[in-house]
Amino acid sequence: MTAPAPVPADVRPIVVEVRDLVTYYGDRLILRGVSLAVREGEIMVIMGGSGSGKSTFLNALLGLLRPTSGTIEILGKDITRVKPMELQELRQSMGVAFQTGALFSSMSLAENIMLPLREHTKLDRKTMQIMARMKLEVVGLSGFEALMPAELSGGMIKRAALARAIVMDPRLLFCDEPSAGLDPVVSSQIDELLMRLRDTVGMTIIVVTHELESAFTIADRICVLDKGEIIALGTVDEVKHHPSERVQNLLNRRTEDAILDPDAYLRRLTGEAN
Repeated sequence: MTAPAPVPADVRPIVVEVRDLVTYYGDRLILRGVSLAVREGEIMVIMGGSGSGKSTFLNALLGLLRPTSGTIEILGKDITRVKPMELQELRQSMGVAFQTGALFSSMSLAENIMLPLREHTKLDRKTMQIMARMKLEVVGLSGFEALMPAELSGGMIKRAALARAIVMDPRLLFCDEPSAGLDPVVSSQIDELLMRLRDTVGMTIIVVTHELESAFTIADRICVLDKGEIIALGTVDEVKHHPSERVQNLLNRRTEDAILDPDAYLRRLTGEAN
């Protein structure tokens, strides 16, 4: 018997859909009408320079920041309109691996991984321990259950954060800078783990990163943000060859230095610009 052919990406169901998302911090406009759809079983990488709106966008997707306007549908539910209890239930289908790992320093590695199970399930402790060990084995940390976070290396903390994020087998996984600050070998291991989660269990993964090599390795599609708007969206090859100068400046690490008018600069310094 032959294996069934994989479902083409463009006909898979949409599991995250953002429409016309606008977000302000005070009087400052951060996101300018962002729209994006993510399909089941794909890795979507969100890239952009500092101040581009990446973190704000991620916080909005997680329901941690209420947008000024627009809609965010996660697994068919608009999280900008659901009740707090509905959002809490929806989050059980979402895993989050934070940039710093966000492990509790007073808990062992195993206890950190079991925390979502303790908070959201009624499983007995033995079952939770087995599930935690299984996820630690997935991320290559089997045998380190008793260690405290202070005893872990940076790469181990990143992998532990992933283990905790997937311990409840979420349909969606959000990763904030999963390979930032890691050496090339450990960074490659994180990339391989994310691709394995996509390929073996069909997990949908949204990754925020500024690491170009990692993005080009793992992404099915890349969304490039700049000044709060999407300036490129497509496959790795499409983004690499995008005609926009702003996109190419980001990919090639070129600055966009403005030519300053000396008189205007002096007026700005002396507070006479207006």
